Formats: sequence, structure tokens, C-alpha cells
Amino acid sequence: MHSCKRYVLLVIILSFVRNVSTSVTHYSIPEEMKEGSVVANLATDLSLDVKTLNQRKMRLDIIANKKYLDVNKETGELYIVEKIDRENICNTKSSVSCYLKLEVILENPVRIFNIEVEILDMNDNAPQFRRDAIHLDISEATPKGERFSLSNAVDPDVGTNSVKTYHLSESEHFDIEVQTGRDGSKFAELILTKALDREQQAVHNVILTAVDGGTPARSGTASVIIRVLDTNDNTPTFDKVSYNIQIMENSPIGSLVVHLNATDLDEGSNSDVTYSYSLYTSEKTQETFNLNPSTGEITVKGMLNYEDFKIYDMEVIATDKGASASSGQCTIKVLVEDMNDNHPEISIKSFQSPVNENTEVDTVIAVVSVSDKDSGDNGVVDLHIPDNMPFKLRESSDNYYELVVSEPLDREKVPEYDITFTVTDRGSPPLSDNETMTLELLDVNDNVPQFPLSFYTIRVMENNAPGALLSSLTAFDPDLHENQYLVYFILEKEIANTSMSMLFSINPENGNLYALKTFDYEIENEFLFHIEARDSGSPPLSSNVTVHIIIVDQNDNAPVIVSPWRAHGSVVEEKIPRSTDKGSLVSKVIALDTDSVHNSRITYQFLQVTDATLFSLDQYNGEIRTMRMFSYRDPRHQRLVVVAKDNGEPALSATVTIKLSTVETAVKAYSDMTEVPLEYDIFSDLNLYLVIGLGSVSFLLLITILVTIVLKCQKPKHSKAAAPCRNSVISDRNSSIADSTLVSNDAYWYSLFLAETRKGKMVVRQPVPKGSRYIVSSLPRGTGLTDTSDSAASTLQVRSRS
Repeated sequence: MHSCKRYVLLVIILSFVRNVSTSVTHYSIPEEMKEGSVVANLATDLSLDVKTLNQRKMRLDIIANKKYLDVNKETGELYIVEKIDRENICNTKSSVSCYLKLEVILENPVRIFNIEVEILDMNDNAPQFRRDAIHLDISEATPKGERFSLSNAVDPDVGTNSVKTYHLSESEHFDIEVQTGRDGSKFAELILTKALDREQQAVHNVILTAVDGGTPARSGTASVIIRVLDTNDNTPTFDKVSYNIQIMENSPIGSLVVHLNATDLDEGSNSDVTYSYSLYTSEKTQETFNLNPSTGEITVKGMLNYEDFKIYDMEVIATDKGASASSGQCTIKVLVEDMNDNHPEISIKSFQSPVNENTEVDTVIAVVSVSDKDSGDNGVVDLHIPDNMPFKLRESSDNYYELVVSEPLDREKVPEYDITFTVTDRGSPPLSDNETMTLELLDVNDNVPQFPLSFYTIRVMENNAPGALLSSLTAFDPDLHENQYLVYFILEKEIANTSMSMLFSINPENGNLYALKTFDYEIENEFLFHIEARDSGSPPLSSNVTVHIIIVDQNDNAPVIVSPWRAHGSVVEEKIPRSTDKGSLVSKVIALDTDSVHNSRITYQFLQVTDATLFSLDQYNGEIRTMRMFSYRDPRHQRLVVVAKDNGEPALSATVTIKLSTVETAVKAYSDMTEVPLEYDIFSDLNLYLVIGLGSVSFLLLITILVTIVLKCQKPKHSKAAAPCRNSVISDRNSSIADSTLVSNDAYWYSLFLAETRKGKMVVRQPVPKGSRYIVSSLPRGTGLTDTSDSAASTLQVRSRS
């Protein structure tokens, strides 16, 4: 409250003394001084005691403005509180001077001092245009020397620091002239120094620069954009004066032919162009091609055919839309290119089918012509036939070809040919056509009948049924019809005065071979002959094949026991001394089988035996031997049943029963000799030397046997109880050496004849006296034996030289 009262009192006092303090203290300072800068020492200038400033409460009031200055009460200095901008304080250019009015107030006693601070201008502002860009529209028809006003630049500074002059950037068409206004401001006028051409340069850009008079000078710029206004001073111009356009025939409707472009350098309606045909363009052309008046596009309107029309000429006019319209024109030549749209054609002028397969090489089979409606490469054609065919094409004249035989033909390999003629033009892409003809080959009898094999081996089981099918010997003839029909023959060949046609028969139509009789392996076992196959061609062709018939043996003969001999159905009786040693030969069973190979292999077994510990039987040679010496407990009579079995399937067998009686001493008497059947089975082709050797050995053996018999039979026969000399007699330990020799010779005789081949078997049971007879089935020549034959068997007379 006291402060407020004091302030009111101070105001009242000031109002009284205002008239008294009329002197003004003047200071001048430049704008933009730094904060804290000292302007002046008020205490000194106002003659005030610095020591009393605080007591007198010295203060500074700024009238009608912001407080930019203040007083330091300690030193009495006036200093800058805030940077001063003259243009902010004095924003009007009516006065060059700019002042800050201040009052310094002191109390006790109250004194008021008026201070005036002049703010001096500095060139701290550059000239500035109101707009950065100044736009002008000038017609290209404006004459040179014409003036155009430009907006002036403004500079807040005053005096020499304000705008002093203007400059224009370099331009061949414009310049400026600086003018001074009534208020002293400077402005510039733009002067056209050269006529404008919008088509050359539609817009001009120049830089206007305003410069003040300060030091250093400052400047400001503005862009002056001059847009040149168009006048219709240009005619439409095509890109080319003439056009040569190539278009393919058969181009679809609407296809673009060419896009014309006429350019008018003018703008607006002066540059808008329309297109039209001139009067020199024919009706045919206008019907074929369509012209778009707005875009200048020429498109296909009708079908194009190179074969009908090849060249189209037209003239097109381009007209602008200016007030005084102007126009330009061009010529267009449309060349229709041939398109490969026509297929080549084939025409067969002559054709021969069928032809004989023996047709000569270079014989003409067909004549073919080719054509193509296109032109150029599209009309050039080539004719081909498939490779790997015995034909070739030979050009006879333009577009005429002959099909000739290039290789020998063979119907049996290829009976007919499908010959495809392919004609192709050379267009891109190429077109082609083809036509196929069938060439049939006629058969010629040029193939010999062929058997699958050159040699047939046929195995026939003996005892076959007459008329049985042996095999089918079918030949093949690749010819046709009568050239293929075959007839089969057996080529006659006699074997042992027997014709092959009596033994075999062949079906002449299908080659089936039959047997006409039953074959016996033991009589004949193979046949060799030829069969011929002959076709029905003219002349006929034939071939033959060798047939080898092999008779396969069948186990159809049972073994026949020839030793020990006995009458049919009888039992063999033998006597043996009880003193016989262990391992002594008791008897030997010999069986013969007229079959061959495994069917004739015989094994021997005991079927029955009284005492199995007393005798043994060799299963391969049939020898019966004692396994131990007789004892007093052994029965006097022993019964042995031996079976001889062959190796056939099924096996056949024969049996013999031997009754053995043991005696104390050997009986040397012999009964009358009986006929012993002797069987021969000798191969007809036995080697002559083997026969001679066999006869010689047999003769010597017979002489030896006869001499031995004569010596042993000289003793008188006293009783009927004496056993006849039948089988091989086995004496006791005191038996003579002759008996041992007899047994040995007998075994040798058997072995010798069993070693012969299947047809050379001859068995003699034992030595017989001179004049005895044997029954043999067959007798080879050259054995030294006299053969007197009858219908049933031959009787062999054995003679002795002694």
C-alpha cells in the first residue's frame, strides 16, 4: 500500500514538474547491436552522482515501445538489453529517422530526464519481390520493341540501403529499362528485342535481379516466365513424305497397316489434325483399307489376296483446325506379300498295279505331277517318297516325276507297298500335301520249298502198329497259290530187295510220314532215305531232305536160360561130391536176351535155396559156388531156384531149378549125349577176321574136347545108376586133371561167345563126341562149321579130325 501511495504521489509531482524538465539528451546507435553493449554513461552525461543512484531509485521508462535498453545503477551506464531491429521499430518508410524515446526518473528529489536514442539503419535486408515468379503471356505475333511492366522489388532498408537498380539475365529476345517512380522507388520494364516463335521456344525463362545501394550491396531475384502464345503459322507435317508398307495377304479384318502421324507445331486447335483420303485414292483402295480421321490409323477393311491384287496406292491429307486451316499430305504404297496359303497339289497321271515281283530295275511304275498356286519360294515344291523303299523318283520335266524301280523286288519279303507321295513347298512355314497309292506285287515261282531241317532223325519204338504216324515233314514255300502248293514223295531206295515205299508211306498233301509195317529191332534197327517236296509252279521247284529212322529197342524178349540146359519145363539134376571144397564151382547159369543195351543186361538171383549158407550166386556171371564144405548134417538133396532178370522196364525174367545130390565118389560114366540147343545171333556185318579167328579157336576147342571125352569114356559102364555125362561134372579132390580142364574150357567157351556182339551169340554147353548135333538159330559164314538148313532151324554137324 505504501508503494502504491508513493507511486501516485510521484505521478502527481511529475505532472507538476514536467514543464520544468524540457531538455532532451540525444544518442545515436546502429541497429542490430549485441545484447549488453553500452550505449552511453547517463550518470556522467546527466551530471548525476553514481553513488546516489540506488538511493534515489533511478529507473528507465521507454515510451510506447518495448524495453530494449536499461540502466546499470552501479555504474550509471545505458546498455542494450535486447537486439534492436530498426525495421521492426519503425516499419514505415515515411521518415528516414527512427527514434526510441526514454525517460530517466530519480527520486529524492524527483527529477525526470528525456533521452532520445536514434536507431541508425544498416543494410541488413535484401531487396525482395512480392512474388518469386512473374508470369507474362506474349503472342508470337508481337512486334519487337514492345514493353511489358514488371512488379518492383521492396527493401525495408532506407536511404542508400534501399533498391537502387535492376538487372536481367542474358536473353536474345528480352531486355529491361529501369524507371524511377514519383516516390523515388525504382522499377523495371521488360522490352521485347527480337520477335518470338512459339514453335521454336514456347516458354522463355529470365531472371530479374534487384540490387540495393548498401555496402556491401544486397540483391533479390524473381523468375520472369514468358509463355509465347500460338498463332496458326504452321502446316501439319507427316513423319514421312511417302510410305512403303508390306502386308501379308489374308491379314484379318481390322489388322493395322500403318499409323500415320502428322505433326502441327502450333498448339490448341491450330495443332488438332484430321486425316482423309485425297481424290487420287481409288475406290478399290478405299474399299480395302479404312482410314481413321482422328488417329491416322489405316487398317484392313477387306480381304487381301496376293493372287488377285498385289499393290495398293493411296494419298492421305492431314488438315489442322485453325481459323485459317492449313494441310499437309503424304503418299502410301501398300505391297501385299504372298503368304504361303495354298497347299501344293499332287496329281498321279499313270499308275501300274499290280506288277510282277521280278520286274526289272528302272521300270516306270507311275508318273506324278505337282503344282502350287503361290509364288516365289512359296510356289517352289519338292516331291518325296519314304526312304528304305526299292523305288526312287526321277524328274522327267518341270514338275513331272517318274516313279521307277530302284532295287529288285521280292514279294515274299514285302507283298505290297504303300507308297506315300509327299509334296512340300519352300514357304515359311512350309505347307505340304500327300497321296498314298498301294502297289501290289504278283507272285513268281522263284522260291524252292524249304524244310525246317536238312536232316531228320525219327525214333520209332519197335512193335509199332502198322499205319502209325511217325512224324510230319512239312516244308514251306513262301510263294503263293499254285507256286505254294506242295506235293511230297519218298525217293525210292531198296534195302535188302525191299523198297522204301513198302515200309513207309507219306501223305503227298501234308507230308505226314507213316509206317506200313511193324518193326522189330532185333531184325532191323535203322533206315535211311530221302523225301522230296515239289511245288506246283511252272516250272516246278523242289528240294529234298534226308530221313533217318531209328528203331528203338523195346523190352519185348525175356531172358532165355541156355545153361544148364534142360528140356522145356524140366528140372536140372546135378550130382556133387560131398567132399567138395569151399569156393568150388557147382554150376553156372547162363541166360541170353536178344534185346539190346540195358534191356539185355541180365542179373542172377536165388529165388529159392534149401540152405542159404551153403551156396553163393554171382549176380553178374551166374556162377554158383560153395560157401563152405558139406557136413554130415546137410541134406543129401539141395534144391536151388535161380531167376535171370533183365534190366528192362518192366523187367522180364526166366527161372531154372537145379536139384543137387551129394555123392561120396565122383561118377565118371556119362549117359548118351542128347542134342543141346545152340543159338546164334550174329551181326551180318561182322568183321571177317573176327569170324575167321572165332572159327579157328572153336575148331581147336572142339578137337580138345573130343579127345578128352574119348579118353574118359573108355571105361565100361556097369550100372544104370551111373549118372550120364550131361552137365559139367565136378569131381572130388582126386578128380583127374582132365576134369578140371573140362570145366575151365567150358567156362572159356561161354565167355568167348558172350563177348561177341548182340548178333554174334553162339553157345555150346559142353564138349560132345564126334557126330553129335546142335541146333542153332543162325550161323555166320566162315566159322568152319557146315550148315545144313531147314525151315525151322539149322543142324550143325561137328566133325572131329581124330
